[in-house]
Amino acid sequence: MSDRARRTTADDLDPRPDHEQIAADLRREILAGDLPPGAKLPSTDTLMKRFGTSSATVQRALRLLKDEQLVHGRPGSGVYVLEARRELLTPEAYSKPAEEGAPYRWLTEAKKQGKQASIQLLEVKEAVPPADVRAALDLGDGERALLRKQLLSFDPDPCELVKSFYPLELARGTAMMEFKKIKGGTPTLLANLGYPPRQTRDEVTAEEPTHEEYEALLLPRQVPVLRTLRVVLTDEDRPIEATVMAKAGHLYALRYRF
Repeated sequence: MSDRARRTTADDLDPRPDHEQIAADLRREILAGDLPPGAKLPSTDTLMKRFGTSSATVQRALRLLKDEQLVHGRPGSGVYVLEARRELLTPEAYSKPAEEGAPYRWLTEAKKQGKQASIQLLEVKEAVPPADVRAALDLGDGERALLRKQLLSFDPDPCELVKSFYPLELARGTAMMEFKKIKGGTPTLLANLGYPPRQTRDEVTAEEPTHEEYEALLLPRQVPVLRTLRVVLTDEDRPIEATVMAKAGHLYALRYRF
């Protein structure tokens, strides 16, 4: 009996088209390692039997996975899992202030892993943050903060769209207000100003990408993004930074240690 024939009434509530459901099942098997890099996917006939569907539907599902660069086709041979896998990021390593005179932590950690990374500064301005950011920074309705927006890449591919907000009373009169990169990053600058990071709090959600995120991250289609709201606290639990980070959910995973 096929997977679809075994479905219960509750399972039938899945509103996604069949090809998206098939792609989701195969994607999970690829990312979990059940279909490792280099493995050949089952034939179209086998997938048709497994999912109880047509050849055209299977081909549409495979096209989604090809667009996400998870698999590729070899003419006359079949479809194979690519070596590129979900990248595992450890926020603990990337969020520490840089050492004296060292580049931003994102760059040094990437270099340790043999990657070429870059940071593109997109915008620096005073702005009213989203409501959850205002709450994190103890700002009132309509109150402004300093926004520094950046695009982080593992060259040449964009990895993360970052919007960092800082209380204006901390930012004014500092290099943060200028449209230029800060050596060592803002965590180092804030620590040198007497506001060392004492605690970091992350809230991670999976969400549909905004139009801005879709274009900045070059998403292949409407894949989810991992949205992290990171709040950095200094002495006496004073919030000094709230950052919203968005990563492609099909390409990156986060690892936290407790």
